[in-house]
Amino acid sequence: MVRKREKWPKVGELVIGTVIRIFEQGAYVTLDEYEDKLAYVPAVEITRSWFRSIKEYLREGQKAVFKVMRVVPSRNQIDLSLKRVSERERKEKIYLWKRAQRAEKLLEMAAKKLGKTLDDAYKEAGWPMEDYFGEIFAGFEEAAIKGEKVLLECGLSPEWAKVITEIAKTHIEIPKVKLNGIVTLTCLSAKGIIAIKEALLKAAEYLKSQKDIKWRIYTVGAPRYRIEIITSNPKEGEKILREAANIAINVIKKYGGFGSFTREERK
Repeated sequence: MVRKREKWPKVGELVIGTVIRIFEQGAYVTLDEYEDKLAYVPAVEITRSWFRSIKEYLREGQKAVFKVMRVVPSRNQIDLSLKRVSERERKEKIYLWKRAQRAEKLLEMAAKKLGKTLDDAYKEAGWPMEDYFGEIFAGFEEAAIKGEKVLLECGLSPEWAKVITEIAKTHIEIPKVKLNGIVTLTCLSAKGIIAIKEALLKAAEYLKSQKDIKWRIYTVGAPRYRIEIITSNPKEGEKILREAANIAINVIKKYGGFGSFTREERK
């Protein structure tokens, strides 16, 4: 069961619910993220279409995405709607819920390594990661890419940062993206060939100094040269790609030449 810090959902929030009872006037649902709190879906909030039976749209044991319409903690009352959830909202909620489930399993692994409870893991690592990255699983992804330092920055202790990073690097596969750009280098002086060669060598030296990327520079027909980077961090990769191009352009300008950069579509 994925956890939420809050004890009660908010009006307008999307929640995952498990249908436990269906009758003519509506259905009862337990909220998976809120300690199985009981909620109610009135029949008029099932669908916008005419129907004979609620069972045409819901069945007992089914998990579905609902929108919270009313919350009255003093009465233990939570009212939900199924018909007000768009297909886009449904898909997005399920995607985030599955990420939260994965995050909880990874937190359990971290807690076990440190001899702590899952409650400890949420309090000392999970909630700080959620505050800093927007969701816990995003924190694991950042740790897999950038290492312990990013977890220390969000307030985790060194012991939690170390263990979570180890688990993240072992269990999370970060997808790679290919970033391409064309740098155009022209120099009509007597040293034009030397200038272009130096410009490309300086760009290559810079790329060699960067960690966790694969790269290459090759001609696509003078004076156009392609810089190609493969990385698991697209945002950082964009910076590296443009910096490499700028280095080459600045070198060619020293020789009185001209340079420009054109970003190609990401692959």
